[in-house]
Amino acid sequence: MITGTHSILYADDADQARAFLRDVLGLGHVDVGDGWLIFRLPPGELGVHPAGEAGPSSGRHELFLLCDDIEGTITELTAKDVEFTTAVSDEGWGLLTMMRIPGGVEIGLYQPRHPTATDL
Repeated sequence: MITGTHSILYADDADQARAFLRDVLGLGHVDVGDGWLIFRLPPGELGVHPAGEAGPSSGRHELFLLCDDIEGTITELTAKDVEFTTAVSDEGWGLLTMMRIPGGVEIGLYQPRHPTATDL
């Protein structure tokens, strides 16, 4: 029934954001016409968090990329001029930082310490 997911990032400059995903992160892609790129994402998982006072409101969505070695990944991406907007924080469930994508988009990067669903 379900064959995949299609995530959407909204960017002030979509062309710059697409170039970042293609050239800096090296994500494979297809061009569906006129330079409109659809990117292949790594295996994924979906978590559902309660909305509440301390967290985001209902209807808000976030994107986090997973890695096995957050410090090594930060080093690799910093060499490609990626801007990290937060220091790495230890959240218990994993190590977390945020990075900025051109076009005014911010996404998370984390090294999970919990079992992941990506290999199911």
